Amino acid sequence: MKHIPRTMQAVVNYAAAPKSVELREIPVPEIGPEDVLVEVRAVGVCGSDVHQWAGAHSWPVNYPCVPGHEFSGIVARAGKAVRTFREGNRITSETAAVIDPDSPLVRQGRYHLDPSRLGFGYGVDGAMAEYVRVPERCLHRIPDELTFEQAALTEPCCVAYHAVCVQTRLRPGDHVLVLGPGPIGLLCGVMARLAGAGIVQVAGLASDAHRLAVAERLGLVPVPAEDAVEMGQALGDGLGVDVVVDAAGVSEALRTALDAVRPGGWITKVGWGKEPFGGSLDPLVRKAVTLQGSFSHYWEIWERVLHLLASGRLDTAPLVDRIAPMKEWEEVFERMHERTYVKAILIP
Repeated sequence: MKHIPRTMQAVVNYAAAPKSVELREIPVPEIGPEDVLVEVRAVGVCGSDVHQWAGAHSWPVNYPCVPGHEFSGIVARAGKAVRTFREGNRITSETAAVIDPDSPLVRQGRYHLDPSRLGFGYGVDGAMAEYVRVPERCLHRIPDELTFEQAALTEPCCVAYHAVCVQTRLRPGDHVLVLGPGPIGLLCGVMARLAGAGIVQVAGLASDAHRLAVAERLGLVPVPAEDAVEMGQALGDGLGVDVVVDAAGVSEALRTALDAVRPGGWITKVGWGKEPFGGSLDPLVRKAVTLQGSFSHYWEIWERVLHLLASGRLDTAPLVDRIAPMKEWEEVFERMHERTYVKAILIP
């Protein structure tokens, strides 16, 4: 049986004030009968982690909290009631750390929408640590073809798959505009291509130059945000793009989406933003556009995405700018905040 230490190194977000994050020595979590203790091997840095660090988030956080919800690792301990996972199994994990089993949504299999849901990294301690406690129901086995670093990015791929391949009416040949070239936006563009889209444009600001270059390497078409509407109208019959994915979240992005989408088209909003909209929804009515939100993911999506990753059809390598030891977390956060990194992975 593997020796488990009593304490561990972890990145801790200890207060709401900007940059209230530091590396601390904290106790290794204890597990319940239906939990496993995961030895973390790789954890992706999400934009939401950076938003919390910057104090720019729009969701409640249970401080102090260990960030990190994109992770992979090895089962180090299994609770007495754990049925299908054993010590030594290579795993990755969903993010719904706490759900109400009696919720109507949970009983429908829509546990990602349970109002009482708490996720890793804000509701309960996440994986920017040497160990993390995870309910067995969250676990998925990592295919042999995938490294821990690749498997750690399953979660953002699932967010994009859900938004584009489940929540969006997307038909082969549809022209797509993605607003926001962050990791989720770029992955949404990749998913649109996998789903058979025609031209997939990705709009960003001048400060997104590096991210737009990555978009081009992924086979997407980078466009300046200020020209997104005009360049979308230049495709097809000139009425606008068939689908807009708002992965930026700011109010201006939704206004751009309403201008860019064709009559009868589709807008899927996956980006978060705490500012009020501050615009008119009349174009939504006049164009008879469908506006759809998308949040999180569920079991079936994880299995499909892991298969896509293992098959090589979904390649996340172009997004990863840095794989760094956890002690360098602050530099990684800074670089992602500056948009000079698309994605980074920390190794505890």
